[in-house]
Amino acid sequence: MTPPPDAPVPPRVLSRLPYQPGTFVLDFERSHGTWLASAEDGRPYLDFAGFHGSQPLGMNPPDLTEDHRFRGRLLRAALHKPSCSDVVTEDFAEFFTEFDRTFADPALDKVMFVEGGALAVENALKVAFDWKAQRSDPARSDDRPPWRVLHLTGSFHGRSGYTLSLTNTRPIYTRHFPAFDWPRVPAPVVRYPVKTYLDEIEKAERTALDAAAQAFDEQGGEIACFIAETIQSEGGDNHLRGEFLSRVQEMCRENDALFVLDEVQSGAGATGEPWAYQAHGLEPDIIAFGKKLQVCGVMAGRRVHEVESNVFATTARIGSTWGVNLTDMVRATKVMEVIRARNLLQHVAEVGNHLLDGLDALSESSDNFVINVRGRGVIAAIDLPDTSTRDRVMARLRDEQRIFALAGGPRSIRFRPPMTVSAAEIDIMCAGLARACEAEVAARA
Repeated sequence: MTPPPDAPVPPRVLSRLPYQPGTFVLDFERSHGTWLASAEDGRPYLDFAGFHGSQPLGMNPPDLTEDHRFRGRLLRAALHKPSCSDVVTEDFAEFFTEFDRTFADPALDKVMFVEGGALAVENALKVAFDWKAQRSDPARSDDRPPWRVLHLTGSFHGRSGYTLSLTNTRPIYTRHFPAFDWPRVPAPVVRYPVKTYLDEIEKAERTALDAAAQAFDEQGGEIACFIAETIQSEGGDNHLRGEFLSRVQEMCRENDALFVLDEVQSGAGATGEPWAYQAHGLEPDIIAFGKKLQVCGVMAGRRVHEVESNVFATTARIGSTWGVNLTDMVRATKVMEVIRARNLLQHVAEVGNHLLDGLDALSESSDNFVINVRGRGVIAAIDLPDTSTRDRVMARLRDEQRIFALAGGPRSIRFRPPMTVSAAEIDIMCAGLARACEAEVAARA
């Protein structure tokens, strides 16, 4: 459907964008919590897409809208946008203090902030490249260092320079763009229920570890780091077992490479823990973060400090003009205060279990139409029979049930509600999803 010329966002505006974002136009004033109001017809939609998982508290949360001191500070930051890379403000300091209270990993004591998850990953790689160069030959000055990044199939780490060599979920993301030929090993994706598929999962893990060992044997002197999403999100919410990631972490230490985790989608409370890797007992040297925090960046430490003149200790090695948007920092400071005050990490864990229970019930009654239910916290997904079926069910979910969700991988539907989602809203979503699936099954009969 093409919006009319007098629509809130007319066609001439949409036609100038690099892609068509769809016809939903958001009404800020009438949206609340997990419900988005259409500016075109006023109808509410239940939001289980969460602005691609970046929405922490839902729309118009009273903790923010009714706090006049916070709103004043937000306006002050928005009016000025100082360059946070070389000017420190009281707002910046308050953010940093709250970040340490809410999300810090004491072993990752160095932090760099930047706008965008892909650029967070990009700078995480630069930390690793510099570290590897100095470990190998501190005097090295060649213009084309050979450093490589070991990574997994099914990865999405962004669409910037270095990350284009890692992202491999859909060819359209990387087609025609130059990329490095970096070693890629098969991701041993967990299938659910785990007990049913454990032998298959362990076999896939052995295959992946053998491939990683071969890469280290053949290119080990050039591999600066291994990077993985703790939960591969855009690739279809692919979960990896802690046993596998722990062994790769050991291999990195054995081969003088850094262990890097991309927590842009899975971090900042989305799984019910501050960071998803903590549930596996992992000890990354670097993580990239963003999304739910709405401030992106890098935390580094542990083995990074084995090089005294690492990028955090040397001027001009990493950075950007703004460093990060100070307005986002002011908002994020308040969001983190709310997360702690309302104990939202525990809430996320509890409603996450309720979401899985609802999806499991749907799967059990669907005669294998809905399979592979998985999730942690407000990161959850299901698989449907194939891509076209998934796309039709998502269209029914949006158009008939007025529920937003996300596609992922070849046949997955992903759910990303805000951290404040209620059990009742989860029940509404599951019921709507059941109706959309039933309608699709009936249409195929």
